[in-house]
Order: sequence, then C-alpha cells, then structure tokens
Amino acid sequence: MRKQIAAANWKMNLSYAEGEKLIDELLAAGISLADHQQVVLAVPFPYLTMARDRVAGQKNYSVAAQNCSQHESGAYTGDTSAAMLASIRVPYCVIGHSERREYFHESNEELARKTDRSFAHSITPIFCCGEPLEIREAGTQNDYVAQQLSESLFHLSAEQLTQLVIAYEPIWAIGTGKTASTEQAQEMHAHLRAVLAKQYGAAIADQVPILYGGSVKAGNAAELFASPDVDGGLVGGASLVAADFAAIIRALK
Repeated sequence: MRKQIAAANWKMNLSYAEGEKLIDELLAAGISLADHQQVVLAVPFPYLTMARDRVAGQKNYSVAAQNCSQHESGAYTGDTSAAMLASIRVPYCVIGHSERREYFHESNEELARKTDRSFAHSITPIFCCGEPLEIREAGTQNDYVAQQLSESLFHLSAEQLTQLVIAYEPIWAIGTGKTASTEQAQEMHAHLRAVLAKQYGAAIADQVPILYGGSVKAGNAAELFASPDVDGGLVGGASLVAADFAAIIRALK
C-alpha cells in the first residue's frame, strides 16, 4: 500500500507555547500508526526544532517546513534554504502551497527549483497543485493541474518521483462557501495519477502518495480517505485542534 499521510499545515498560527500544547495533546491521544501511515506537522519556521524534538521517538511522526528558498544560499534576506532545513534535520518541505502561488506569485519554474533544492538535501517535497475558481468554472481544471505537474516535476527522475508527495488543493473550495464532493476529489486524484503514469509509467505513478487539501475535517476525513486515489490529507484549520486532527489521523487507510 502507498504511504498514507495526515499532514498538518499550521500556516501562520499559534504562539510557541500554544504549539507545544497542541503537539502534547495530539501525542497524548495515544494513536498507534501502522508502518505505512505517517503524520507530518508543517509548523512555522521558529517552531521547527521544538516540534522535531517533541515528536522524536514517536513512530512515523515528523515535521515539515512550510516553504524553502529556490536558492542554495546568498543575499536573500528573510528566506530559508533547504540546506538550513537539512542542517536542523527537517525531513519534509511544503512546496507551492496555493497561498504561496497566489500571494507571492511563485511560478511553476520557481517551484521546480525549490523541488530540486529539497531533493539535493534529502528533504521530501510535499508538492501542492490545484485550480482556482475561474479555472474550475471554465472546465479546464484537468489541463491546468497537468501543466503544474509537467512544468515543475517532469524533469525529475522516476526514482525521485517515487520519493515525492503531492497535495491537491481545490482552491475554489477553500473559504468560498463552495464544497468539493468526495467524487470530485477522487476524480482529480485519479487524473493526477494518470498524468504521472503517462510520463513515468503506471508502476511509478502508483507509488506516489496524493493528499487532498480541500478543507479536510474530522467529519469528512474517513469518506475522503476511503477513495482509492486519496492517500490522506493536507489539513489546515482542523489541524489546530488536537481532537479534530487526531480523528483525521485515525481516518487514514
């Protein structure tokens, strides 16, 4: 079975003390993860070492940065390089989150470089893709996400691709009042896997976990995760409540 992942994206939330309390409450839930299940906490940069140390020794718990620089090093005030993340033993990095694309205008080409920087330092990218409302309404979402994958990932080797995690974010269903159905989620996940299979072959595509990032909650996680091509979730608001995120973890296949 593919790796099944519950990834928490705290975004720019919580104080240091609140973050400590949240992790402690989550671990106190006593969830036992199977070998193929993984919990990843994508926390703000100042909290990475705290979170890393708090989950140390917990089976299949790890941390992620929410971003990294496309540059190896240099005069880029405010940026954090993949080399820096590796130096503090951060194993995952979220690349191309919809908020980074929208607010910071990160291009597919720039995200390709960030992906390369992550792999160069043995960091697993959690690569985000997804379409905004106008693309969904135009019915061109399949071509849109296929272009995101091709321009950012198709230079990778097959071996690298199998080490990647993809997260699909239906941007049109986040904070808009519109809701993506389980059927729509599965349809897009299957399409993403087909795009990968066309480039790399079905055997390689079948190894890539694809997470759903469209407002996953405790109440809908089990239904979403039961879909054959949905391998967990990239969870925003619900990951800030220990009981809710614990329920989401328990919903993993």
